[in-house]
Amino acid sequence: MSVWSVEIDAGTAKKIQKLDRETQRLILSYIDRHLRNGTDPRASGKALTGPLRGLWRYRIGDYRLLAEIRDDELIIVAVDIGHRSAIYSRRR
Repeated sequence: MSVWSVEIDAGTAKKIQKLDRETQRLILSYIDRHLRNGTDPRASGKALTGPLRGLWRYRIGDYRLLAEIRDDELIIVAVDIGHRSAIYSRRR
């Protein structure tokens, strides 16, 4: 079984800190349960297309976590997080 590590870039960490405590707990709990402890990060995510090709989306309540999966290093890099109504338009 491969163990994946999760890196959260500085900008994403700052966005998480600005959220209310309950949402922070929800997001960090999701990362621990589904990404750090999972065997395949693609099983709980969805590959994005178009200008966001190469990133994966994870649904966490009303929020979306965008991440890059580095297979050769077994690392998932969280590159952005935001409300579902704004996350995709902000990244184009």
